[in-house]
Amino acid sequence: MSIQSTAGIDDSGPIDHPSRSDGFVHGASELIGGPLGDHAVALDKPAGREGRFWTAARIVLALVCLTLALHWVQKSPCQDGAWQNNVQYTRMCYTDVLALYYAEGLNEGKVPYADHPVEYPVLTGYFMGALGLPVHALGVNNPGINQGRWFYNLNALVLSALAVATVAVILSLRRRRPWDAAMFALAPALLLTATVNWDLLAVGLAAFGLLAWARRRPATAGVLLGLAGAAKLWPLFLLGPILVLGLRAGRLRAALTATGAGLVALVAVNLPVAIPYRDNWNRFFDLNTTRPIDWGTLWYIGRWLDGKISPSKPGELGPFEWLNANIPTLNWVSYLLFGLACLGVAALALFAPRRPRLGQIAFLVIAAFLIFSKVWSQQFVLWLLPLAVLARPRWGAFLAWQVAEVCYFVAFYGELLGSATSKPVFPEGVFVLAASLRLITVAVLCGFVIRDILRPERDAVRSTYADDPDGGVLDRAPDVPWFARRTNQLRTEMPAST
Repeated sequence: MSIQSTAGIDDSGPIDHPSRSDGFVHGASELIGGPLGDHAVALDKPAGREGRFWTAARIVLALVCLTLALHWVQKSPCQDGAWQNNVQYTRMCYTDVLALYYAEGLNEGKVPYADHPVEYPVLTGYFMGALGLPVHALGVNNPGINQGRWFYNLNALVLSALAVATVAVILSLRRRRPWDAAMFALAPALLLTATVNWDLLAVGLAAFGLLAWARRRPATAGVLLGLAGAAKLWPLFLLGPILVLGLRAGRLRAALTATGAGLVALVAVNLPVAIPYRDNWNRFFDLNTTRPIDWGTLWYIGRWLDGKISPSKPGELGPFEWLNANIPTLNWVSYLLFGLACLGVAALALFAPRRPRLGQIAFLVIAAFLIFSKVWSQQFVLWLLPLAVLARPRWGAFLAWQVAEVCYFVAFYGELLGSATSKPVFPEGVFVLAASLRLITVAVLCGFVIRDILRPERDAVRSTYADDPDGGVLDRAPDVPWFARRTNQLRTEMPAST
């Protein structure tokens, strides 16, 4: 039985080479002799039949291992936990993983939720306890070891394995476009933020959930996405695109199966903590509902602008400052804007001339969540990385976004150091500019994805695959009749592309 019939993905064609198909890479390749030649027959064999050891997939896996090794080196000044003279800021090596080993009482053998409230969803708390409590037990019997260092390195090993697994998932989804995965593997944001927190746990589980969906296993996909949502909230939002696209394709049963399985998994993981330790379990929700405007967000940029624009009356608060002083209203405004963005994305998914790919809609939803959220921590970039690769594997805008993320990373640590020493490292406007560049580049990426949806002939993935290699039961499925008539009408009304 062929791969296509069992997995729903056509891997029989030749491999895509970015130096031929991507304008940015094509231009950059002139620096090293130009794009791949027309007579490079050995490199144009179908995926999996290259006949040599260093295939594209193996090169990409080696590259992500190199990136993660460099990340470990970058974090090494902080691994002993002796953060003197603000070394965690001057060396830009701060990590929640090490700091929270002590702050969450793991160094004292406290069980997450049972003995101490945890500020994260339960699967992250389980993960912290599963790695932290054995380290504490080892430290009790071996008082000479540095428990914090052991805990960090054990977490770094597991999280790095999840990052490698995420690359493997992208390679599996894009066997005819293996170099797309290099965008994730070489991303500067991965190098800088991989183990700042436990976000790669949710990223890895969500990636496996998308792979299961692509392999036409909706129940498994739902369980994995539910578990990912029990680690960080955002993967639950991926069920929305599955439902909307399933509605348009007449595959609502599979979409509802995935959604139902996801909710069951989410409840099953939470109940053992939520019932006996309700107050400690509720810490995550309390923190998020009472938290004011955080650094680097759209709302933070607005507060800075409030300070630059004189209010009409002395002592009058600008609109963003007022929201920061009225957090319940801020929460509702943030939720409302995200909800409206989701409605817009749903309308796009339902009424675009051709049904969008799952990766495109998923990226737009998570990007909207970050854009309108009152919290946008430095490591949240990891949420978007694999989705950006699946949505729009073009290097130019992607690298511009990554440059903006690096600028924000540096400015953020300058802000932290200035706050710790009461001596500003940069003018506040520099940090606001870096935050604005991050916001703008993500918005620009969204614009390109929307353009590709409205003009599917521009879609890089559909230049290689017939439809949606991530779509599972959606891949090459016809629209239900009502949508088919509507989209045919739209195609007739739209002007021809140039």
